[in-house]
Amino acid sequence: MIETGRIVIAGAGLGALYAALELAPRPVLVISPEPLGEGASSAWAQGGVAAAMATHDTPEAHAVDTVQAGAGTVDPDVAAMVTQVARAHIIDLTELGAPFDRDADGNYVMSREAAHSAARVVRVKGDQAGGQIMQTLIAAVRAAPSVQVLENTQAVRLETEGCTVTGIWITRADVPSAPVLIKAPGVLLAGGGSGGLYAHTTNPPRIRGQVIGFAARAGARIADPEFVQFHPTAFDIGEDPAPLATEALRGEGAVLINAAGDRFMVEEHPDAELAPRDIVARAIFAETQGDRRPMLDTREALGSEVLTRYPTVAETCARAGIDPVQDPIPVAVAAHYHMGGVEADMQGRTSLKNLWVCGEASSTGLHGANRLASNGLLEALVYARNAAQDIASLDALADARAIHPSFPAGGQNLDAAAVKNLRETMTAYAGVRRTAAGLKQALTAIAQLEAEQAADENFVNMCATATLIAAAALQREESRGGHLRDDFPETDPAQAHRTRISLNEALAIRAKVQKELT
Repeated sequence: MIETGRIVIAGAGLGALYAALELAPRPVLVISPEPLGEGASSAWAQGGVAAAMATHDTPEAHAVDTVQAGAGTVDPDVAAMVTQVARAHIIDLTELGAPFDRDADGNYVMSREAAHSAARVVRVKGDQAGGQIMQTLIAAVRAAPSVQVLENTQAVRLETEGCTVTGIWITRADVPSAPVLIKAPGVLLAGGGSGGLYAHTTNPPRIRGQVIGFAARAGARIADPEFVQFHPTAFDIGEDPAPLATEALRGEGAVLINAAGDRFMVEEHPDAELAPRDIVARAIFAETQGDRRPMLDTREALGSEVLTRYPTVAETCARAGIDPVQDPIPVAVAAHYHMGGVEADMQGRTSLKNLWVCGEASSTGLHGANRLASNGLLEALVYARNAAQDIASLDALADARAIHPSFPAGGQNLDAAAVKNLRETMTAYAGVRRTAAGLKQALTAIAQLEAEQAADENFVNMCATATLIAAAALQREESRGGHLRDDFPETDPAQAHRTRISLNEALAIRAKVQKELT
């Protein structure tokens, strides 16, 4: 055991690094599973940060769009708070050195994305916002004497006394090791979402719901786990994770067609390609299921400009042997963002004392059942600052020297076959389209996999989050936002509320299903 006066931040994405800088000069310890900047979902974000920066736009309009996209379960007070402070965060990032796209007059170049009523997404080099902002934050963190980063380490369990978090257990992330307990005055969870629990995902390989899982295992209340957002336009080129064809392309006029050349979104929604993500995702999924090969066509809207304005997309096309100037880009639906997570209030506090959460591991009420495009990075920024300001009220401990843990031998590598089985189970039965029978099959399969891999805490954390997703989806007998039940296809006004669930409650649902099916 190691005792420290440092605040421990589990994760090393945008929210984690922003919070570490906000806490300065208070000493913090950042737990990073990989070298900084590698494997963080934030770094992969292409679209940008949503904020009402243009003269024709307002935070109030941004809040209205957020509430509407969230399909009836957004907390309007949260939406109002986040959109009001968005501009301040963009300015602060700019002052840190984030190279947002600007025009000749110095104004921010704004993109329009799905379900936004105005162009309000601040971007970097077209489709490199996440990576460029992360590089800015990494440089600032490296220069901050108050921040210690433990690279190639991962959090696997929380230490608690009653309902108070007193520390966190960590292991090596690059080789098997036994866990080491870090006792600390406070813990901030900022370790990403759950997209990697699905076989088809845009998330980095390590982002598989572990942070949500170990928080739930410690007793933290979870909110809205059934709401998983599937990005409509991931490249369908056989790569895992699937590269992303940013929504900004559709904002510039790119259209969705099938193998016959038909624009299938025109009949699906008045906004066609700019309909909310859940609607576009379902339409693309239907085209795929019908063997009609959905594709994103940038030819008329962007022509050769796609190669210079969207370099990440151009690089992926080149790697796959696709010329987007001449040919449409094959796309498929992929798990992209988890609206659910550890429940957080406006200060990022969880149901456990001395535990805070920000970013995709959290569920704040901002996203509801269907996140508005580019609100993800914004939420991470806002709640990282809010949590940091709240954490700063903790009594500081005198000993905040750098720590150098020595990891005992032990542990084991993840069983690749078990992980593959879990991901395929989630895709088949708890993915874009769901039924009671399929969700029950998922819960049964998850229970069996968990029992077989009970000695692997990392895998057990994944199974905890998978169980929460499937159990909550089984309980919500309607279709809403990112949650589609084929056996309950209509939206039920009586269920226009958020889900709040504990892992014990989800496990009870799972046990009942197991008993029913045996």
